[in-house]
Amino acid sequence: MSAREEILTRLREATADVTTPVGARGEVPTISAAPASAAGTLDLFVDNVADYRATVVRCAPDRVGAEVAAALARGRAHAVLVPDGLEATWVEPSQAAGMWLRRDAGEDGSPLSPGALDEIDAVVTAARVGIATTGTIVLDHTEDQGRRALTLVPDQHVCVIRADQVVHDVPEAVALLDPARPLTWISGPSATSDIELDRVEGVHGPRVLDVVVVG
Repeated sequence: MSAREEILTRLREATADVTTPVGARGEVPTISAAPASAAGTLDLFVDNVADYRATVVRCAPDRVGAEVAAALARGRAHAVLVPDGLEATWVEPSQAAGMWLRRDAGEDGSPLSPGALDEIDAVVTAARVGIATTGTIVLDHTEDQGRRALTLVPDQHVCVIRADQVVHDVPEAVALLDPARPLTWISGPSATSDIELDRVEGVHGPRVLDVVVVG
């Protein structure tokens, strides 16, 4: 008996008691129905984002700056990266508290190098859309979010998202996104596990994620 025949024989013996037809999928899981209200969608989003070990706070529009400053203080941030298109009032309290706000530009006006970004403690951005069922935030890197590297290198990411940017599921989110733009999908702080399943955070992106939900 050849090695091939031996393997096939063992497979036949191991599956002799399997009665499900080849290719049958059984019961297909269904996607959860959307909550009855926008408030339900937002509550689901907040719960799922928090499940990823992110810190989530909800506030009124006039409290965004204070909540951003509080998040940066919790992360002990000093040097904070601010995209050019970010709402100025969101970071004014942080500057008043003595934090150093930096733009994505070196002395020659070119974007900050990876080495310079590595010296930044935190970044503050807006978002494009939030997904309630997965607790995911999607950035499309317009001016209020900056280029992708800005949200991958600093140790802390403070992301501000409006309540009306949160949708129920992934298909709704995809319908709002421009596939021609670079997209970053964020589900909690960056984390991975080694072969022994020990969780390690901050390997592929920010170790700390703070989400400020407005409205």
